[in-house]
Amino acid sequence: MATALITGASQGIGACIAKRLAKDGFDIAVNHYPSDSDREKAVAVAEECRAFGVKAEIFSADVSKFADCETMVKSVKDTFGSIDALVNNAGITKDNLMARMKEEDYDAVIAVNQKSVFNMMKLVCPVMMKQKKGKIVNVSSVAGLYGNPGQVNYSASKAAIIGMTKTIAKEYGRKNITCNAVAPGFIHTPMTDVLSDELKAKMLDAVALRRYGEPEEIASVVSFLVSEDASYVTGQVIEISGGLSM
Repeated sequence: MATALITGASQGIGACIAKRLAKDGFDIAVNHYPSDSDREKAVAVAEECRAFGVKAEIFSADVSKFADCETMVKSVKDTFGSIDALVNNAGITKDNLMARMKEEDYDAVIAVNQKSVFNMMKLVCPVMMKQKKGKIVNVSSVAGLYGNPGQVNYSASKAAIIGMTKTIAKEYGRKNITCNAVAPGFIHTPMTDVLSDELKAKMLDAVALRRYGEPEEIASVVSFLVSEDASYVTGQVIEISGGLSM
């Protein structure tokens, strides 16, 4: 049985990806931030994954910290025996115009959104090399492609993920490891729920399909990228935005 490790999988897009890959037959390692509330959500996600007849366990780790990732990767490998798919989904926002943004808010977003991707790929790629195969999907954003006012930290982190994805695809392709990214647009998540109705309406005016995407629509593309159907796809960034860029 193949194993998928998803970071930030206690809610939102990460939780949907975990459940979709469980439905596809993967055993699931559900990473969550070390807090009681996140642990409770992760337990629920793991239980939903098990309903598909697969193994699912939760793993607490602050993925912005290399040592936490190191401990988690070892634990996942010991528990499941392999790590066949890695989905780097963990992310936060601390929005503000650059003139008002605090340095610590910039640093925090870079650490969680970008450094975590380095941490996880650095640690998981050797596991995949020994297995002679592996699939990595990094969750970027349209903000990383086009920028977004009030999100210089978030946009920077998500743009960096795109560059990292292409680099790792080139470095590890000969080892039979693929690395791709998805770039979601406006998706229904706890992050978007806090936006004002006025801002939501303005955002949707730029979307060709005139609606928000659903987390399940991101999960379906990730499902393809970690499947054998995508065995010759690597170094790609798939925008999932309902036509935002057209």
